[in-house]
Amino acid sequence: MKIVVCVKQIQNPEIPSAQFRIDEEAKVLIPVSGLSPVLSPFDEQAVEAALRIRDRAGEDTDVEITIVTIASKGVRAPIKAALALGADNAVLLSDSMFDGSGGYVTARNLAEAIRTIGDVDLILTGRQAADGDAGVVGLGIAEILDIPAITFARDVQINDGVVTVQRVLQDGIETVEADLPALVTISNELGKVRHASMRETMRAAKKPVNEWTPEDIGLDEGQAGAAAMRYNRERLYVPVNDIECEFIIGDTPAELAATLAQHMRAAKLI
Repeated sequence: MKIVVCVKQIQNPEIPSAQFRIDEEAKVLIPVSGLSPVLSPFDEQAVEAALRIRDRAGEDTDVEITIVTIASKGVRAPIKAALALGADNAVLLSDSMFDGSGGYVTARNLAEAIRTIGDVDLILTGRQAADGDAGVVGLGIAEILDIPAITFARDVQINDGVVTVQRVLQDGIETVEADLPALVTISNELGKVRHASMRETMRAAKKPVNEWTPEDIGLDEGQAGAAAMRYNRERLYVPVNDIECEFIIGDTPAELAATLAQHMRAAKLI
C-alpha cells in the first residue's frame, strides 16, 4: 500500500504576534530572522494517521509512506521532521517557479507530483494549514485527481480496499466509507502525535528525498507558482486596532443610563 502525506512548512505558530511583519508593497509576510520554519501541526497529525495505519497493518503488509511538500531549495527541516516520525521517503518540489502559489496552484502542483509517484492508494493532508487556515488544498487535490475526499477525520481504517473514516461534526461523529484511492483530511481530534525516536531520527538523515522541478511532474512555467494564480491579492496588511475608552459619569443609575443613551445616539448606535 502506498500512502502519500502532503505537508507544509510554516512559521512557528509559537512566535509572538508582535514579531510578525508584513511587506505591504510586496504583499508578503516577512520571515522572522533566525527562526527556521516548522511542520504545520495539522500535517503532523496527518503523518501520525499514516503511521497508525501502518502499525495496524502489521509486518505482513507492506505500507510505504511518502512525504510530499513544496519548499525552497535546501529547506529540509519540515521533511526531516516527518521522516523522523517514521515516514519512508519524501518528495520535495523545489524550484523558484513554484514560488507564490495560491490554494488552487498548490493543489495542482501536489496532484501532479502524486500522479508522478504513481499507484498511490491513500492521500492524507491536514484539515488546513496552520498559517492561512483556508483548508482548500486537500479537497483541491482530490478534485484534480478525481478521487473521493473525506474531511475532518479523527480515525482512519483501511480494510480490503476501502477506507473507513470517523469524521468530526459540530454535534457529533459520523462514519464514512470510500473505495481507494481516496483522500482524507485529518483533524486535531485524531489525538496526540508520537515523538520522534532516536532511532528514526538517526535513520531520517539517510532516507531518500527526491527534489523535483515543474518539468519533472509534467508542468510548464505557466502552470506553477505565481504564473498560474487564479486570483490577485489586493492587499496584505496588519489591521490597526485602535480602542477608545470613555467613562460615563453620573450620580444615579438613571443618570448613567441617560448619559449612555445620549452617547450611543450621538454615535448613531441607536
